[in-house]
This record gives sequence, structure tokens and C-alpha cells, in this order.
Amino acid sequence: MEIKVLGPGCAKCEATKKLISEVAVEMGVEVKVEAVKDLMKITEYDILSTPGVVIDGKVVSSGKIPTRDEIRNWIQEKKLE
Repeated sequence: MEIKVLGPGCAKCEATKKLISEVAVEMGVEVKVEAVKDLMKITEYDILSTPGVVIDGKVVSSGKIPTRDEIRNWIQEKKLE
């Protein structure tokens, strides 16, 4: 599973990246978490504010640090696909 955190590297972006990694480890799921800081690449996704979270090409969140429950739900949904 590939998860991208879109943003300039701000504190919220780093917190989001760390939280996603922690939840994935708790769930025993292997994920690749990538920080996308390039503004041109970020604009390829339809988000208005950062941090943005993209899972396997689909935007699932933008403009906030997601909760642990939200992250668990996203990972669980991807596992069921």
C-alpha cells in the first residue's frame, strides 16, 4: 500500500506522516509512506490545503491531521479491496 503525505514539510505534515506510520505498525500492515513536498506534484491532486493524504492514488484527506481511527479505517478499507 502506497500512502503519500502532500505538503511543504510543515509540522502538521510531519505529524501526519508519523501518525500514519505508527497506525500501520500497530495494525501489522506494511505501507510505504512518502512525503511529497514538490509544489508542482502537489497541485496534481485536487486539494486546497495541506496536509493531504493520498492512498494508492486516491485523495482521502486534506487540510488536517487525520485521527488514528480515520487512518485505521482507510487502511482497513484498502485491505478489503
